[in-house]
Amino acid sequence: MPAPALLTANTLAGSHVPAPPLPRLGHAWRTLEHGFDSVFGARDNPLKQLGALGVWLLTLLLISGCLLYVVLDTSAAGAYPSIAALDAWPWRLGSALRGLHRYGADAFVLVMGLHLVREWLLGRFRYWRRAIWWTGVPLVGLAFVSAIGGFWLNWDRLGQYSAEATAQWLDALPFLASPLARNFLLDQSLNDRLFTLFVFIHIGVPLLLVFGLWFHLQRISLAQVFPTRRLAWGMLLTLLLLALLAPVRSQGMAQLSSQSAALALDWWLLFIHPLVDSTSPATGWALVLLGFAALALAPLWPSPARQPVAQVYPEHCSGCQRCLADCPYSAISMVPHPSGKAGAQLAQVRADLCASCGICAGSCPSSTPFRSAAQLVTGIDMPQWPVDALRAQLLQGLRDLPGPGRYLVLGCAQGAQPRQLAPDTLLLPLVCAGALPPAFIEYALRHGVDGVLVSGCRPGGCEFRLGQRWSAERLAGTRAPQLRRSAARERLHMAWLDCGDEAALATALERLRQQCPAGCGAAQPTLESLESPPSPPAPPQETPA
Repeated sequence: MPAPALLTANTLAGSHVPAPPLPRLGHAWRTLEHGFDSVFGARDNPLKQLGALGVWLLTLLLISGCLLYVVLDTSAAGAYPSIAALDAWPWRLGSALRGLHRYGADAFVLVMGLHLVREWLLGRFRYWRRAIWWTGVPLVGLAFVSAIGGFWLNWDRLGQYSAEATAQWLDALPFLASPLARNFLLDQSLNDRLFTLFVFIHIGVPLLLVFGLWFHLQRISLAQVFPTRRLAWGMLLTLLLLALLAPVRSQGMAQLSSQSAALALDWWLLFIHPLVDSTSPATGWALVLLGFAALALAPLWPSPARQPVAQVYPEHCSGCQRCLADCPYSAISMVPHPSGKAGAQLAQVRADLCASCGICAGSCPSSTPFRSAAQLVTGIDMPQWPVDALRAQLLQGLRDLPGPGRYLVLGCAQGAQPRQLAPDTLLLPLVCAGALPPAFIEYALRHGVDGVLVSGCRPGGCEFRLGQRWSAERLAGTRAPQLRRSAARERLHMAWLDCGDEAALATALERLRQQCPAGCGAAQPTLESLESPPSPPAPPQETPA
């Protein structure tokens, strides 16, 4: 076990989390998210749930696509009339179904692009996120292939243009044996067999997309697959309203013997065709390959050396599986304990997936400062920021406070930081709010602290996904390890605030001083007089973002 290290906000924040590749743009994105927090609330902010929105939109596309496939005539001659017949459905149900599918595809591509931009701007593509990023890159190509193939099934003038442009673009590849464009020379050359290929592409590629999405999510523990209920219903109603106000119409039946001069393009999905037309097929392929190469090489962006990963101490690990349940990146698994005891298990850390966030140490039942051991060794801990160092720094800091007031701030180093601390306040930064064992709060209160403020990132904005959520649930008593009922919860406040919310953090500190006046913690019992818990006190107070 290493010697206790000094914990500071600079050492925890600056050297631990990789800086965004373009810090100013990353800060601008955070500012935009905070603006959306003001409108939608932190829990329903769409910019914080772009991945979940993408899954929801894909689900709507699969459902609406299955319904459209029921009415689709999969022959070359019958495809256009079968789609056009949707306009005759009563109560405009056909237009709503068709518009939901088309506008849902546009929204899916838009959300996917925003999700990719957000993760890149925030620097979330390196270290433990590398595999997650790489498994997401192929999904971009599959999404566009599926979307472009959908236009062919309608077989109107727009579908004809897309199919011909795609064939000519593919013919630029040197390894094709015969030109694909010759299939579109005459109406007689388009047979049902080729149209069956169109159907296969538009059905088979989305199935690959679903499988790829499942694989993409495997490295994320407790992934938020779908957005909040309000956001999901809001997206669905928006798409239906758009489908009714601006219904999707076919642009005339395809005729291979002629070409339309003017078409209403869907620029979100078909932008590649005008790009190739205005340059050349070779240029189009070069740009696509360069784009995917840039995405694939992004995780290799030069970065500082990684922090050491979590370390397991077998003699103190009980195999309780709390760290397994709380790890946000599935970096922990359980293996047989080396003691050989029947049924005993031991946590095992996979280094390439570990984010060094300390959430596992915060969940470990042995991470309690009440243990009488001179050196506090837990079942799982961060070797560079051990729990023992946190206890030592807490005790030393409390001894150094001049009084009469004594206040403690346990703050996430990724969130808002106090601009200036009063002499009666001790700040102990944490790499993540989830790394805080709840027992430390009671420990501080029983050492005469008048009030404790726990601060962390806004809901949905945690740098390590689940740290803020786990911390809030532990302190509320709904997740183990819980804050014991014997703790004076009325003297515990919480403030979930991001960088840039320093004014709100100062307000939260002032509120703590007003509600927990100096000297109110002096009458607390000593550590040796811990007895049965009293009746449940009032829950801790939160300061909203």
